[in-house]
Amino acid sequence: MHSDLPYLQAYPGTVQDQVRRLMGQGKAALATLLQRKYPQAHSVRTDKALYQYTTALKTSHLRNADAVNKVVFDSKIHVVRHALGLHTTVSRVQGNRLAAKHEIRIAALFKQAPEAFLRMIVVHELAHLREREHNKAFYQLCEYMEPAYHQYEFDLRLYLTHLEHSGERLWDAQEL
Repeated sequence: MHSDLPYLQAYPGTVQDQVRRLMGQGKAALATLLQRKYPQAHSVRTDKALYQYTTALKTSHLRNADAVNKVVFDSKIHVVRHALGLHTTVSRVQGNRLAAKHEIRIAALFKQAPEAFLRMIVVHELAHLREREHNKAFYQLCEYMEPAYHQYEFDLRLYLTHLEHSGERLWDAQEL
């Protein structure tokens, strides 16, 4: 079944109906709601700054997890395919042992987004250092690192819905 709200398919019909009603109030209704809640974009603009941002979160919440070797904004990630970020592990043989390198790639779309959205995506990808699957333990870890994780994820999905229906990016032209 094709939904007019692909980013919100996992949410109850009542929630989807509320979003449809809001969108029915005009093209700008959802944008206004999001911009009121998240008035400005984050200041993380470079891959180096993103790496530092991610490392700081990892250090404060997952000290004993494997190191993250690379963190970048990636313009090749297509949010349309429901990927906001990717966590990959590259295994290489080093001598008589196997070494894993962890990479996190964040969709370039989120280079200009509210800090809450960036934090939610980074927390999600960091949680994969400990939990490979999207199970109960995974989401508990996400909530441990960011107590508002589920709210940020929902709001981010609202933004993606707005983007899909209007084509209008929010936070693009704002000064920091």
